[in-house]
Amino acid sequence: MAESPANRSYRALLAVPSLPRILLGMQIARIAQMMVSIALVLFTLDTYHSAPLAGLVTFASTFPSVLASPLAGALLDRHGRTWLVVADYLVACLAMLLIGGLALGGILQPWMLVAIGLVSALTNPLSAAGLRSLLPILVPRHLWERANAVDSNGYVMATVIGPPVAGLMVEVWGGAVGLIVIGILYAVAAVVLLRIHDPMTETASTGSIFLDALNGLRYTLLHPTLRGLGISVSTLNLAGGAVNILLPLIVLNRLHQGEAVVGLLFAVSGVFGMGAAFFSGRLNTMGRERGLLVWPMVVFGLSLLLLLPSDGLLLPVLAMAISGLTSGPLDIALFTVRQRRTDPAWMGRAFAVSMSINFLGFPIGSALTGWLATESIELAVLFAVAACFVAALLARLLIPLRDDRAAHGRPPSSTG
Repeated sequence: MAESPANRSYRALLAVPSLPRILLGMQIARIAQMMVSIALVLFTLDTYHSAPLAGLVTFASTFPSVLASPLAGALLDRHGRTWLVVADYLVACLAMLLIGGLALGGILQPWMLVAIGLVSALTNPLSAAGLRSLLPILVPRHLWERANAVDSNGYVMATVIGPPVAGLMVEVWGGAVGLIVIGILYAVAAVVLLRIHDPMTETASTGSIFLDALNGLRYTLLHPTLRGLGISVSTLNLAGGAVNILLPLIVLNRLHQGEAVVGLLFAVSGVFGMGAAFFSGRLNTMGRERGLLVWPMVVFGLSLLLLLPSDGLLLPVLAMAISGLTSGPLDIALFTVRQRRTDPAWMGRAFAVSMSINFLGFPIGSALTGWLATESIELAVLFAVAACFVAALLARLLIPLRDDRAAHGRPPSSTG
């Protein structure tokens, strides 16, 4: 690179070879992912009028990725990242086209919807962990906070764009057409990433893909920081999964607004999160990561209490704005501490397993909330609030203050 190593600007970051194309493809796919998370819930509620089924569909379309993550991580470390990311985008494209096509044909049964979600979720870790573990390999270490700010804001921008567009499409065109459009977006993202080559890296391998996957799982579970992140962040994501079901139910059933309003409320979170992420990306997080994880969890929990009253849209808007503000420092601290404390030879496997464990709470939270909300919206909200507070306590107790890579064992392997 022509930039000086001391240059920590976003301009220096965008000068990294291939990074602008990677960010573009990643952004298109993330918009599609945010659209799917809302469109599937709205489609299910509109078609089958069942909150428990909406929770089950969310669970089915996300949980299998947790089970597949060790094998996906081993594949990423051994066989490169970008072509596997493209493969996952194509699987997602086919799943959306299949659901939309079957629905338009009037033959989509609930079990088919759940089954398609289960199968398509198996490849999710390939893109999620593939791109996340590619960034610290491509980007110089002194630009990691900037890269993580852009990474975090990719999700934030997707939150601003995806849910409102998804809600509007479902309201105007119907869920089936909306899902087909989302499938096309996945195909576009795959085309953008074609012919991007991974840099050469070392990887710790035994020569067996299944043993490599097992070792990746063991590496992650024995790593004090990754283990602490997994327990605390997965607990926090119980609340994230709850909100994914709660907000549509509150807007549609309690406030009697349309699907587009659901998307706009999620966009509010994205708008406020965007500034928070860019500001947080300018901070030196070294040694401060735990605090930047704990306090946003507490504030997020407090913000969800605003969903309890049933008087108009103002309080839900405020709740989503505050949740967006908390996402910036939390994401930057999470991404950066994981990068700093993971051996580069294990990044594919460790990131795939770590990210999937972190996300584990989301499908469980969605499934539980679909059931709880049939009894009481207020009970479901309090469940989400409690999850945030417990997550903050677990993060404070379990995440070490300092780098602990030397403190845990590594599975014996050869380097190849």
